[in-house]
Amino acid sequence: MNLFVTSLRKPALVLGAVLVTAASVHAAALDAVHIDKSKIGFSFKQMGVAMDGHFAKFSAALNFDPAKPEQAKVGIEVDLASIDTGSGEADQEVVGKAWFNTAAFPKAVFVVKQIKQIALNQYEVLGSLSIKGHSRDVKSSIKLSPQGKSSVVSGSFTMQRADFAIGEGTWSKFDVVANDIQVNFQFTAFNAATGK
Repeated sequence: MNLFVTSLRKPALVLGAVLVTAASVHAAALDAVHIDKSKIGFSFKQMGVAMDGHFAKFSAALNFDPAKPEQAKVGIEVDLASIDTGSGEADQEVVGKAWFNTAAFPKAVFVVKQIKQIALNQYEVLGSLSIKGHSRDVKSSIKLSPQGKSSVVSGSFTMQRADFAIGEGTWSKFDVVANDIQVNFQFTAFNAATGK
């Protein structure tokens, strides 16, 4: 009798373990972002010297279910006038007409077109980046790092400033400021319904 009961319990225990594992893997969809715990930065070379900076103001809207990445909807808007290069003089220069021309184009907009899972908690993202009236597709690899009720989404991609007319006139050459700009981002996301 004991042997019979034990044999019945084993499948039940295995099934229970599978259900618990499945529940932990299928976390709630991420649909809100802690802006104060997120950041968008960039790095480039000026006369061969590595430089970096960040944007202080941006917004993000997302609906991302790690179990259904192909259904994700993500949009990010960056206030270009909030740029911080570490130099007040440079900050005033880059918001001008030759660079970002924030008077006419105050925002940079990134909209995700497609997300594919490439490994556990790793995804390949294809999106459209629009700056200064120019739009280009960019690819990025992102990593999802669950942390309690929230998850940190981090990644980077390289863009060419010439594609967006960032730096016109004498600045269109790459002898002073390089063409390649690396954008780095880190967002702390959570599910609004389940709490922060």
